[in-house]
Amino acid sequence: MPEPAIFVDADACPVKDEARKVAERLGLVITYVSNGGIRPSRDPMVKVVVVPAGADAADDWIVEQAQPNDIVLTADIPLASRAIDKGCHVLGFMGKPFTPASIGMALAMRDLKQHLRETGEIQGFNPGFQPADRSAFLGALDTLGRKAKTLAGK
Repeated sequence: MPEPAIFVDADACPVKDEARKVAERLGLVITYVSNGGIRPSRDPMVKVVVVPAGADAADDWIVEQAQPNDIVLTADIPLASRAIDKGCHVLGFMGKPFTPASIGMALAMRDLKQHLRETGEIQGFNPGFQPADRSAFLGALDTLGRKAKTLAGK
C-alpha cells in the first residue's frame, strides 16, 4: 500500500497550521484544497490546490484524488461520508473521527439540524472553536497518521 497522504478541506479549516506540523513530523504529503485564499508553499511536502468556485468543487476534487488509507480532514459530513466510502480515514477539525460506524448518525443529525433551522426551531450557530479542540485535533491526527503509516507498512 502506498504512503498515506493528508487532504484538507481548507476553506473553513481552523487547524491548517496544526495539520501541517503533524504531516511534517510524520513525513506525509499534505494537500490543502480550497476555492482560493491560501498561499502556495515552497515545501514539496505541502501542496495547495485551488478549485473553481462551486458548491462541492473542493469536495469532488478530494474524493477523486484520495485513495484508501489516505486521511481526509473536514467538517463537511457529506464529504466525510464519501471519503469513508473510498476507504479513507476521516477526522473532523475538533479531533473527532468520522468512521463507518458513526457516519450514518452524523448524516442523520445533520439533516435533522438543517430541518430544525429551516423551520425556525433552532438557531444556526455552531459552538466556537476552543484551545481544547485544537489540542484534541493534534492528538487525534497524530494517532491517525501513525495508524495509516502502519497500515501502509511504512
